[in-house]
Amino acid sequence: MDLVNKVYGGWRYLMDDLSDPRTNDWPLMSSPFPTIAISLTYAYCVKVLGPRLMENRKPFQLRKVLIVYNAIQVVFSAWLFYEACAAGWATHYSLRCQPVDYSRSPTALRMARGCWWYFFSKFTEFFDTFFFIMRKRYDQVSTLHVIHHGIMPASVWWGVKFTPGGHSSFFGLLNTFVHIIMYAYYMLAAMGPKVQKYLWWKKYLTVLQMIQFVLVMAHAFQLLFWNECNFPSAFAYFIGAHALMFYFLFSNFYKRAYAERRQPKEKVEKQQLVANGNLESEPNKNIEQHSSPMSAHFQSNGKSSFYQAVGKTVEESYSSTRHRVYVGAVNN
Repeated sequence: MDLVNKVYGGWRYLMDDLSDPRTNDWPLMSSPFPTIAISLTYAYCVKVLGPRLMENRKPFQLRKVLIVYNAIQVVFSAWLFYEACAAGWATHYSLRCQPVDYSRSPTALRMARGCWWYFFSKFTEFFDTFFFIMRKRYDQVSTLHVIHHGIMPASVWWGVKFTPGGHSSFFGLLNTFVHIIMYAYYMLAAMGPKVQKYLWWKKYLTVLQMIQFVLVMAHAFQLLFWNECNFPSAFAYFIGAHALMFYFLFSNFYKRAYAERRQPKEKVEKQQLVANGNLESEPNKNIEQHSSPMSAHFQSNGKSSFYQAVGKTVEESYSSTRHRVYVGAVNN
């Protein structure tokens, strides 16, 4: 009982005395457990319940819904970016080291509210996956995709609870800027082939995201050497570690999805001979061993998709989320 009392006392001290009192009464801020429960429910819905409900149903026609949804996300991301700039990053915030302003001044509260709305935006991104399920794009709902979307609300929760603003909010600034471009691309892609043919810059979204993660890492890890503003280093390191992990995931996706597509001329010629029946073909082990049941169904019908083109990479990489182009939007 003494151990239980000590643990509980330590938890209450953390939640009540060390947290930001301004955000304690805000929605979902009293405890991390409601956020965790919502994230677990999301994971259950997209991995179990959703596919089960869609099993005997035809894919939904969601083109107009996707256009409206992505348009809303563009506006929402633009507003979050503007708020982050107006509340500090375009005015008085320092890129070297920025403490959190815990006062109740209008500017400090504006930044704190912006951080909460950024936290809320992580729940709205659940709809990315819901639409995949409704359209039966199960190959795009990879495990890493679900893990990323599931853990982001809980990760951001701690920032809003203890450091709503300051040094670590730089990640939100960059992330909302990238989301403006990203969701604008998805909105245009959902408009169909007449617009998609102008979207030649898809792969540069990956480049932009990798640049984002490099900047976040440099900004966060500089506190290892100089922390003159006494910002809680644990939060900066946590964000830097996240950025490092996602950088390698995106980098791996880019190499496999784009760089490795540029095959040597001899290999292309050999494949052409195989296609013409002049050489004995070999099975694609990546597709046979790693493709999803849905992609196997597409193969049996003689159809192909972007995700078959990149093979098992999409199934193993979180960035399958960030590189959907709504291929086949005409049909779905």
